[in-house]
Amino acid sequence: MKKIYGLLMGVLLIFLLAACGGNETTGENAESGEGDNGETITWKLGNLANEDHPWNKTAEKFAELVNEKTDGKLQIEIYPNEQLGSETEVLNGIKAGTVDMTISGETMQNWAPEAALMAVPYLFQSEEQVKSVVEGEIGKEIESAIKEKVGVTPLYYHLRAPRNLTSKEPIKTPADLEGFKMRVPNVPLFMDAWESAGASPQVMDFSEVFTAIQQGVIDGQENPVDLINSASFFEVQNNVNLTEHVRSWIYVVVGNEQFNSLSGDMQTAVKESAKEAQEFGMKLYEEETEKYVQLLKDEGMEFVEVDQEAFAEAMQPAVENSLNEEQLALYEKIKNLAK
Repeated sequence: MKKIYGLLMGVLLIFLLAACGGNETTGENAESGEGDNGETITWKLGNLANEDHPWNKTAEKFAELVNEKTDGKLQIEIYPNEQLGSETEVLNGIKAGTVDMTISGETMQNWAPEAALMAVPYLFQSEEQVKSVVEGEIGKEIESAIKEKVGVTPLYYHLRAPRNLTSKEPIKTPADLEGFKMRVPNVPLFMDAWESAGASPQVMDFSEVFTAIQQGVIDGQENPVDLINSASFFEVQNNVNLTEHVRSWIYVVVGNEQFNSLSGDMQTAVKESAKEAQEFGMKLYEEETEKYVQLLKDEGMEFVEVDQEAFAEAMQPAVENSLNEEQLALYEKIKNLAK
């Protein structure tokens, strides 16, 4: 009886092990994100814009499309207003695996120097030139560098309205910048360019800027009209000085590991959703840029004409001195496209 009992227990144990093995996802499938267990994947997307900003609206559209195309297997949660931290903090969070997506541009030069070319003062002269670079070989080169060095994959991009300087008193020439304390994002090139022009720039998280202006810690900041409006800077600043010093674009990115963990079908769904979101976002950009100008005027802000050539001349030495050999090569390529 003991022998029979032992034999039966052995057979039972074999069946149990086989059953457990049959329910495991293989290492290969786990790495490719096959999702055989049917669990829902959730990505967190943090960004600095508010709920009504075109970036956030487009992100919501993207999340809706991804949900539809993956039958709900991939959900994207949107966190505007720097709820998950500043742009730099979220990028670090993606590396750490605590966040999955963000909206980022020239800040990524802190990891990938090539990203500096996304926002070089007075490099681009028109939106058409920006688009030709983003969608051409130079754009692909910048995307590859971001993917390799930042650890994130660009999915789609937003064109940005020109960056302008806001202030309480009009700023018409670089001479007016003497003693002018201003916020810039965490972009070394911006620091150097504005310092060269005569200002006293300092890095500050976007969410801190309104209070800093209100309390007199800084005298102004620079951003496109959409962010000037969404941050309600019209409540603490009177002037939008039309420096138009930077024309640029910004990417919606996801961590390489997060994207690569998806199955092939889900990756395709994300890419298709990104393409449709790109078109949606471009329409919003075209419709709303002029609207923001009018909203700021309605709030009492004056749009001040400035000597752009003088600003460009003042910033030029800092721009060229700040770029390394590799960046300068891209810089010259972009300049040659305008000829």
